[in-house]
Amino acid sequence: MDKLFIKDIDARGKKVLVRVDFNVPFDDQGNISDDARIRAAMSTINYLLDENASIILASHLGRPKGKVVPEMSLGPVAKRLSRLLDKDVIFIADCIGENAKKIISEMKAGEVALLENLRFHAGEESNDPEFAREFFDLGDLFVQEAFGNCHRSHASMVGFKSDIHKAAAGFLIKKEMDYFEKAIKKPMRPVVAILGGAKVSDKVLVIENLAKSVDKLLIGGAMAFTFLKALGYDVGASLVEDSMLDTALKIVGKLKEDNVKLYLPVDFVAAERFDPEAESKIVPFQEIPAKWMALDIGPASTKLFRETLEDAKTILWNGPMGAFEMDAFSRGTYAMVDALVNSHSLTIVGGGDTDLAFHNAGESYKVSFISTGGGAFLKLLEGEGLPGIEALTDA
Repeated sequence: MDKLFIKDIDARGKKVLVRVDFNVPFDDQGNISDDARIRAAMSTINYLLDENASIILASHLGRPKGKVVPEMSLGPVAKRLSRLLDKDVIFIADCIGENAKKIISEMKAGEVALLENLRFHAGEESNDPEFAREFFDLGDLFVQEAFGNCHRSHASMVGFKSDIHKAAAGFLIKKEMDYFEKAIKKPMRPVVAILGGAKVSDKVLVIENLAKSVDKLLIGGAMAFTFLKALGYDVGASLVEDSMLDTALKIVGKLKEDNVKLYLPVDFVAAERFDPEAESKIVPFQEIPAKWMALDIGPASTKLFRETLEDAKTILWNGPMGAFEMDAFSRGTYAMVDALVNSHSLTIVGGGDTDLAFHNAGESYKVSFISTGGGAFLKLLEGEGLPGIEALTDA
């Protein structure tokens, strides 16, 4: 990166404001169900502790829309962080204001504080200059670690004044960008991209940009039906974006023009309705029953996709192969998880649902890298810049 890195700043004895992404999921009992995003920031937190800095952490959680929503408080996150660090974390009940300033002014070197949910203030998402000024005045230095939010121009992401605050990238940001460069800018070939999920419209720019750098593209999930219908096949009651049929055809032509091999599923698990209890059967892609919907790739597709990955040196995956939240339609997605973890490739996974599949399978640790940002990861794949990184101080 051409941006200032955390090791380039002198944090010793300073109050360092660190924007993290602690937007973690909770279960029905209000307990954190996956703390991977908290753990992802530990390298930066521990580095600053070693530098004897005072650390002020700031994050959003959920979508409270500028209002105080108790269920979206970061209080439980402070408790989890205390356990992970094995030291007390000060929880501050606001992210700006006199009380927050007073508590931070009294912090000693080596102490850690977590501010309350940034999105309890409407000024965060609207990038209000006054909110940004109050927020950034809390620290001497700023470190960006919220990769998952870097595609958003929110106050805590881009509202700092580089002539007042030095703004540096943390370890997670650097790791995310380094792996992206390995996958897209300087990849080991062949490069295979796997795209799933529901909508072609969400991935058009991704496909167009990937066409410049990948050798093979595998498309699964509900996206595949828009392509199959565009190619003249009947897909029954499967999910299709009719408004994207012409676009899908153009994409097929562009991939052929760019010598990118396109692979679509050759069979599916089809069901009478979107229900785990519905009758289902495996059918070739040309024989999906008229009123049935296909909800997962079938075994022949899985075999085809796995064979396609055998010679890959770099694999990128975003989006599940089917409705994997239902056990009856999860086989395709989990078969692809198995294929990735047993490959000898550089494997990079991004996107909330795809991450969850690896987490559920207990295979996260076998992947080269799992990105912490779904939307930010997609923006990079589209070839877009990320405001939260572009705003940092130049190296």
